[in-house]
Amino acid sequence: MTQKVREIMTSTPVTVGPQTSVVEVARRMREEDIGAVLVTEGDRLRGLVTDRDLVVRVLADGGDVDGTSVHRACSEDPVSVSPDDDLDRAIKLMRERSVRRLPVVEDGRPVGIVSLGDAAIERDPGSALGDISAAKSNR
Repeated sequence: MTQKVREIMTSTPVTVGPQTSVVEVARRMREEDIGAVLVTEGDRLRGLVTDRDLVVRVLADGGDVDGTSVHRACSEDPVSVSPDDDLDRAIKLMRERSVRRLPVVEDGRPVGIVSLGDAAIERDPGSALGDISAAKSNR
């Protein structure tokens, strides 16, 4: 039987508005022990920002971290999947787009997020990625 994205996705993803400061986003990531936050406007997905995005697009430029809004660091209009999509489709999209996380969207609203680590834990828990992804955080 084909697995659906909804079976492994993280539901209730952390979301922020586009004007949220990158410092606040980084704090939320630390508090929630996550590496990605969805950027929404109203209840609509507008982007995705990762911990790497914060480093590469904000910190590395040496700009005003306190005055920078997340919309300047996020990937806008990210590729997404539906909760009813096959997990194989999500993995294929990750591979084709070279991304590690996909927002899960239903009727234009974010309802979850699925990661490469989630897929590895489900499909190949004994692999290095599956093992690392399942391990407790070291923070």
